Amino acid sequence: MLTPPLLTQGQDPQFSQFYAAPMYLNPAFTGNTVQGRVTANYRKQWIKVPGAFTSYSFSYDQFLRKYKSGIGLMFINDKAGSGALKYSSIGGLYSYVFNLTRTVGIRAGVRASYISRDLDFFYLKFADQIIRDDPFGTIETFDRIGKTYFDFATGAVLFSQSSWIGYSFDHLNRPNESFLGQDTRLPIKYTVQGGYKYVLTEDVKGNALEDITAVVIYKGQQEWDQVDMGAYYRHKMMIVGIWYRGIPGLKTYKPGYSNSDAIVIMLGLRVQDYFHFGYSYDATISKLGIGTQGSHEIALIYEFAQPEYKRNGKKQNFMVPCTKITFTQ
Repeated sequence: MLTPPLLTQGQDPQFSQFYAAPMYLNPAFTGNTVQGRVTANYRKQWIKVPGAFTSYSFSYDQFLRKYKSGIGLMFINDKAGSGALKYSSIGGLYSYVFNLTRTVGIRAGVRASYISRDLDFFYLKFADQIIRDDPFGTIETFDRIGKTYFDFATGAVLFSQSSWIGYSFDHLNRPNESFLGQDTRLPIKYTVQGGYKYVLTEDVKGNALEDITAVVIYKGQQEWDQVDMGAYYRHKMMIVGIWYRGIPGLKTYKPGYSNSDAIVIMLGLRVQDYFHFGYSYDATISKLGIGTQGSHEIALIYEFAQPEYKRNGKKQNFMVPCTKITFTQ
C-alpha cells in the first residue's frame, strides 16, 4: 500500500549567472535596460546525480522612460527527481526609479507570481514493481498530486554610476506549498546584493573599453544561508568571471560538513551591442565531490532600443551598472 510522505523539502531554482537573470534576483532590476530586453536561461545542476535539477527561465522587460518605470513578464520551470517533482511559475513585475541626483538613484520593484507544483507518480518506482520485476506498472492507485498558489516578492536598489547595493524578499505571503493539505508555509527568502565597477580604460567618448567589477550576494532562508562573491573582467566584447559560493569556516549545519558549495567560472561574449551570450560551469567543492561533474549554465540576452532612446539614455542615470554578461554602456 502506498504511504505518502509526511515531509518533503525542495529549493528555489538558482542561477549562477545571477545578473543574467536580474528580475529573478531582484524585481527592482525590471527595466534595467535602455528600452527592451529578452532573456533566456538554462541550468543543468549536478548532471551525474540521479534526480538532479534542470531549470529554465524566459523573461521580457521594458523600460518606460516617460514614466520612469519598468514592466516585465517572467516564466520559470524547474524539474527535479528524474522529472517527478516539477515547479512552474509565471509572474508579472513592475519597478520605479527615483533620481536622487544626476548620478545617484533608487530603483524599487515588486513581483506577483502564480506558482504550480506537481508530483508525477509515473516517474516513481514502487516496491511492488521491484518485487514483480515490472518497471512499467504498479498495483498502487493514486491521484495526480498538484498544488497552486500565489507568491509575492519585493526589492530595492541604491545605485550610482559605478556601484550599487540592494535587497529583495521572496515569498512575502508565505504560501502553503503542502501537497497533502497540511499547513506547510514557505519561509521568506532574503537577499542582499552589491558591487563596484572600476573602469580601466575608456574610448574618446568616455565609454568603458576595459573594466573590473567585484560582486557579492548574500542569501538566507530560515536556517540556510549562502554567499556568492567574485569578480568579472571585461575587455571590449569579451568577459570572464570567477566567484565562490559558500560561507567558509563561519557556519556548518552538521559536524564534519563544510558550508562550501562551488567555484564558478564564466565566459561571455557581446555581439553588436545587443546580443549577449554567457556560459558558466560550477565546479563542486562540497561533500558531493567531483562525481557530480558540476553544473552547466547558458544565458542568452537580446537587447533593443530605438536610436533616440540610446541618445537620451546618457542624459540621466536610470540604470544600475551591474553585470549581466557585459555591462551597459
